[in-house]
Amino acid sequence: MSSDAYTEAFVWVWLPGAVEPVVAGRLYAEGNSTTLAFHYGKSYLERKDAIPLYLPELPLKSGALPLLDGLSMPGCLRDAAPDAWGRRVILNRKFGVKGLDLDRVDLSELAFLLESGSDRIGALDFQSSPTAYIPRAAQSASLEELLQSAERVEKGIPLTPELDQALRHGTAIGGARPKALIEDADKKYVAKFSASNDLYSVVKAEFIAMRLAALAGLKVAPVDLVCASGKDVLLVERFDRKRAKTGWERKAMVSALTLFGLDEMMARYASYQDLAEIIRRRFTNAQDTLSELFGRIVFNILCGNTDDHARNHAAFWDGGMLTLTPAYDICPQGRAGEEAGQAMLIHDNDNRSRLSTCLKAAHHFLLSENQAIEIIEAQMRTIAAHWNAVCAEADLSEVDRNLLWGRQFLNPYAFYDLEDGAAPLRKLADEMRR
Repeated sequence: MSSDAYTEAFVWVWLPGAVEPVVAGRLYAEGNSTTLAFHYGKSYLERKDAIPLYLPELPLKSGALPLLDGLSMPGCLRDAAPDAWGRRVILNRKFGVKGLDLDRVDLSELAFLLESGSDRIGALDFQSSPTAYIPRAAQSASLEELLQSAERVEKGIPLTPELDQALRHGTAIGGARPKALIEDADKKYVAKFSASNDLYSVVKAEFIAMRLAALAGLKVAPVDLVCASGKDVLLVERFDRKRAKTGWERKAMVSALTLFGLDEMMARYASYQDLAEIIRRRFTNAQDTLSELFGRIVFNILCGNTDDHARNHAAFWDGGMLTLTPAYDICPQGRAGEEAGQAMLIHDNDNRSRLSTCLKAAHHFLLSENQAIEIIEAQMRTIAAHWNAVCAEADLSEVDRNLLWGRQFLNPYAFYDLEDGAAPLRKLADEMRR
């Protein structure tokens, strides 16, 4: 199937505190290759308030900037590109294809950048012009219309022009599940929908996990659960936007994958141990951030979220330092048995979803074993104490409660190999599951 003729895109950025973007530079294909190079514009380099789009990847220098080894485009720019769901929407709009037919479509990365919506995660956007910024904005749409749009994309049915515009707004946000962007007064949300192949209420499960994580003291994006057309919709408040008097400020962000200097093909090498080292050297409030990250690893294991890959961790970027964003995409994953592994390595080459693995890694987060055990026990007690209330808030059925409890939440595998001072955690978990 035909590809496209895109050869360049101009990168626009919202500088800290700004409500309007400025052009930062040009992203372009090198010859006939799929490699994309970037260079800053002269006008941007001359600005007194210019910040590097990300260091050490794109320092404020003139000329084409060399790519990190193994990358085909700068990682901080790839972070702003659409992931699986956004690409499906774009391919539906252009070709009306689905399933295996997608393999026949050859669309360049530049095309995905320029065809996706402008209200993308972070502070970047991509335009065909270096002088005129024209946002690819959405028409106003209800949740019912967005649900209808998502269902048509899943089935491979081409969108009507109206539904196309409604769903296009959310094409630049990450993840593989159906979603869209909505705005309500002074807040913006990512709306997540159920998928046609869901075997249980994934939307409610994510709501419950996010709520419990916040109750456990973790810094988590606020969530709400609403109903539209008889279906559940999870609303996740965006933390990369701030309402100002004259518009919206955007916060620059980079994924952990970019922090590691890796691309998707190398993501299996991503490690919490390495992330902890980066936090110690480059993050604000390093010690508190290390404790927060350790708590997130523990909670992912306790709730059965094994989809904690490096794109599901991110940091704000202010031009000089990094700050961990609130947690997002904490969603218990389907699980047939007990044994499981996290998407990122926890200690050395061990990614097993066990609390004993976390305890071995605790010193990398500047935590003693006793401090780590206290964090684990506190989270367990919070989950058990609030489980029924949060499930009731989500109106979760008894069938789904039984499915999640003891299988995703507090799965016995998480408590294998706990010894000495950590051994009582296993007994406590047994009591809670009963």
